[in-house]
Amino acid sequence: MSGEIKVNRVVDARGSFCPGPLIELVKTIREVDVGDVVSVYASDSTSKQDIPLWVRKMGHELIGIFERDGYAEIVVRKTY
Repeated sequence: MSGEIKVNRVVDARGSFCPGPLIELVKTIREVDVGDVVSVYASDSTSKQDIPLWVRKMGHELIGIFERDGYAEIVVRKTY
């Protein structure tokens, strides 16, 4: 992802179990500006399903889910 998308905030939720990473994302989305990109680091595999469902339901943009070394990076853009 280097150089492609500017990430405004990183939520490092590695080691946290569902629904921890999602709750941290919800808190962060409330704090950032419209158009900002939030990257969630999650080692809990359930987050790869739960976060995209929440993003879609709330109308934000899922930029992608990227497998990293031992965790997933879930990248979301706040749309409103």
